Amino acid sequence: MKKNNSSSPLADQMRPESLEDFFGQEEIIGQGKLLRKAIERDNLPSMIFWGPPGSGKTTLASIIAKQTKATFIKISAVTSGKKDLVEIIKSAQEDSKKNIKTILFIDEIHRWNKTQQDALLPHVEQGIITLIGATTENPSFEVRSALLSRSRVFVLEPLNPENITKIIERALPKLEQNLDLKKIYLKKEALQFLAQMSNGDARTALNILEYSVEVRPSSQKKQEIEITLTMIKEAFQKSYLRYDKDGEEHYNIISALHKSMRGSNADAALYWLSRMLEAGEDPLYIARRLVRFASEDIGLANSKALEQAVASYQACHFIGPPECYLALAQAVVYMSKCKKSNELYTAYKKAKEDVKKYGNLPVPLHIRNAPTKLMKELGYGKDYKYSPDYDYEEDQDYLPEELKNKKYLN
Repeated sequence: MKKNNSSSPLADQMRPESLEDFFGQEEIIGQGKLLRKAIERDNLPSMIFWGPPGSGKTTLASIIAKQTKATFIKISAVTSGKKDLVEIIKSAQEDSKKNIKTILFIDEIHRWNKTQQDALLPHVEQGIITLIGATTENPSFEVRSALLSRSRVFVLEPLNPENITKIIERALPKLEQNLDLKKIYLKKEALQFLAQMSNGDARTALNILEYSVEVRPSSQKKQEIEITLTMIKEAFQKSYLRYDKDGEEHYNIISALHKSMRGSNADAALYWLSRMLEAGEDPLYIARRLVRFASEDIGLANSKALEQAVASYQACHFIGPPECYLALAQAVVYMSKCKKSNELYTAYKKAKEDVKKYGNLPVPLHIRNAPTKLMKELGYGKDYKYSPDYDYEEDQDYLPEELKNKKYLN
């Protein structure tokens, strides 16, 4: 089948070159927002983009690269180290003498260790380097505090289905061009399913769209093809045979791991764990999911599960792969064999629903804090019963009147 000259994935070809073509993240790059103004004025602070895969971190960096007058350098923390940084700083210092700024974009900045990050710090402080770091990890844990304090953190959320739909529709003409097709018809239910199942990841959506054409029936080898819901589902299934830790199968296998532990099948859980680790998944990502699992699926049935999960995260953080794999395996097996309870999960969910339903209900006066004379005169803290004085059996309301006697826990 004839294709265009580009052999790069559709997701890379469709990367926007301007803010006008960027979908999603209105909270940080909408009209009038700080980041948008900084990009448009070419006056960027050092900053960290924190968000899940496919949310637009690298795309925003690419837009900045095309719009800035500064020297823009892009590296990956996976393949670059201190030696590369020394060369970049040397070049930036020369440009600085000519009043030319240098923007350094470090993808997966959480992969850099303390020494590497410390080597960058003084040059960010001096303004020789404007840093843009991208990470899927919580920067509070993975980026040095001194470096973090000199950077603005922008949190990118998973794209919603509406954003994904727009991205898919925008990509169809390009895919037609790539494959030398007259027209690609994407059925409505197929589009909706693809937008929903992509889990907020634009890269996943475009990869599946591209792959769905490859798995189409042989009867559709004409110039006009139709992509159906069945084809999209088949593309999802076949793509999962090829693990892609940036999206695609990533979500299916972490789901399999989670559900295997929930079902107390330690053997299956170990299998899915090894599938992810041997394919190069970040151990810290799995460890974070175990922390969530410990509270969501075990909770009060065994409070030590959370300790195991946090310990596995610390082990991954301290010693890294592959030595930390057994720590993860220990936590996975332990939680698989634990007694399960989702009481905590469902109770919190009910409480959250009431918060959304009733809004900001007032705190009962008798349990309010009364640090000033005026507050005391207004009745704050009046008639409060101090629990120890009543042997912890006091008759006292703690919920707002609208939720009086409400029970969230069984």
